[in-house]
Amino acid sequence: MEGESAEQIPSVTALSLGSEDGEIPPTQAIELTVEEKFAIVRSVGEECIQEDELMNLLAKKKDPICYDGFEPSGRMHIAQGVVKAINVNKLTSAGCKVKIWIADWFAQLNNKMGGDLKKIQTVGRYMIEIWKSVGMNLDRVEFLWSSEEINSRAHEYWPLVMDIGRRNKLPRILRCCQIMGRSEQDELTAAQIFYPCMQCADIFFLKADICQLGMDQRKVNVLAREYCDDIKRKNKPIILSHHMLPGLQQGQEKMSKSDPSSSIFMEDEEAEVNVKIKKAYCPPKIVNGNPCLEYIKYIIFPWFGKFEVERDVKNGGNKTFASVEELIADYEKEELHPADIKPALSKALNTILQPVRDHFKNNKEAKELLKAVKAYRVTR
Repeated sequence: MEGESAEQIPSVTALSLGSEDGEIPPTQAIELTVEEKFAIVRSVGEECIQEDELMNLLAKKKDPICYDGFEPSGRMHIAQGVVKAINVNKLTSAGCKVKIWIADWFAQLNNKMGGDLKKIQTVGRYMIEIWKSVGMNLDRVEFLWSSEEINSRAHEYWPLVMDIGRRNKLPRILRCCQIMGRSEQDELTAAQIFYPCMQCADIFFLKADICQLGMDQRKVNVLAREYCDDIKRKNKPIILSHHMLPGLQQGQEKMSKSDPSSSIFMEDEEAEVNVKIKKAYCPPKIVNGNPCLEYIKYIIFPWFGKFEVERDVKNGGNKTFASVEELIADYEKEELHPADIKPALSKALNTILQPVRDHFKNNKEAKELLKAVKAYRVTR
């Protein structure tokens, strides 16, 4: 996979990765200062542990290694597709190398796709096709299959897993079960208890300087830093945890692949996107817990650098918002309504997703992968 290049190459801009027409402009060869690199990398995370360590890393290491990973477990939604592309493009524009861990063995441990490794790997290939088509810059990205990498360096991997397991009590490992989409109260298999020890080992196995994962993965990343204390290792992995996008309905903390009404999938047709956004929870004046405003903040502004609303003159006329703060101020004053927000959000999302749809319609291999993935039953 290494060395493949996407058809669309993103800009190095920290806040605006896209252009007006949704196409991603060519990367500019700009020499960044350490402070500029820090600002770009830090903008990826809702939380950073620790900022001083991140600044020091960027000052001393030319090509820091960022670890990201995913379980191939079904169709990809926009949080995993678009947001990951935005974040990876920011990291690579700041000089980082990104290792994306295709956690096929982990998905099997977690009983995804009924534990069928062949199906899991098909889903993994489909996901790579999505990131290529949406515009992830793959020049400094390496996709690594966990089953292949672990088998090829088993003598390194398994002693590390065993040592992490040996140094931690069972309750500490159980507290990490959130990383699998589970809770401590769930009836877990022995394999699922093993999972956190392996994910913790991945960080050191991949020689990661930065763990760039969602807030839901925070606990196991903290476990890795605690392990460094245990083994007296000074260079701890820096944790850069990104924001988790909510589902479309009220009270849904995150998108769910098993609940299509909560998610916009990367190959959803334009009409499907329009219907899902139309039905989405978006109460007037209310900002907190409003998924439509979250999508605008974390997807539309980073992609386009603006948010365009089209409406009749009698309703205020067309308006282009240059910042999230400006948009929120208008929304809270009811100068901007859900009826304004929803069509504009749908239009912007469809612009981003159109190259993905085109790829899966026109590329024979991608088309077959999508057909197979859609036929699979998602298992929790």
